Amino acid sequence: MKTNANNAVEAGREPEARERILAAALSEFSGHGLAGARMDSIAQAAGVNKALLYYYFQSKDGLYLAALVAAATRVRDSSLAAAQVAESAGRRFLRMVLNHFDRILSQREFQSLMQQEMIRLHKGDRGNLPVLVEKIFRPLYRTFEATVREGIDTGELIAVDWLQMVVAGLGANVFYFLSAPMWALIGGENPMDLGTLAERRRRLVEYLGLAIFIDRAEGAKAAAELLAAVAMPETVNLPKPVEAK
Repeated sequence: MKTNANNAVEAGREPEARERILAAALSEFSGHGLAGARMDSIAQAAGVNKALLYYYFQSKDGLYLAALVAAATRVRDSSLAAAQVAESAGRRFLRMVLNHFDRILSQREFQSLMQQEMIRLHKGDRGNLPVLVEKIFRPLYRTFEATVREGIDTGELIAVDWLQMVVAGLGANVFYFLSAPMWALIGGENPMDLGTLAERRRRLVEYLGLAIFIDRAEGAKAAAELLAAVAMPETVNLPKPVEAK
């Protein structure tokens, strides 16, 4: 005879249940961390019995890792797709940096989980980062390197250290979003306002076009065409910076 838990598992084993659980887990873990997240809350948000969470993922840690890998995989696939567009290396690099800005803008839950993982790393606990490095970040690292080196070798991009170019592009995005509360206090404006974000997004691409292309006119043209082709994504769960007084 089946137990109630087994009956609940059988009832919830439709194809969409696992994806609903992962989506609910991503929200719960990003908001409360691994320690503070509750499996009951995840099950309720996913519309399943809690037994189904353990059927698919065995443990809370297993569900956390699965949600993190699923979110990171979407990031990797989006970034690699940007790198595979049929255009010059310099234009692909601009597209990848813009993709990174848009990802930070629209995928706050993944950003929150990565910040939690980085805090663990600074405390001496590598956590799940080794898994993410092999599955996600090493392929992206190699793609960025190959793209920039190709642009330099073809004479399209300025001949500088490839990693510094990547750090300059991606680092500017990270710094802007992490520093949003300080920008609000300094400038008296909301840096997370949609209009302000759209302006910063545009300025980012325009700056890179002029800074890294040997032919500045071509760089400006590449930036303008990219911005016209790639719309700003819909934003979700944007943090509210401290208001200036």
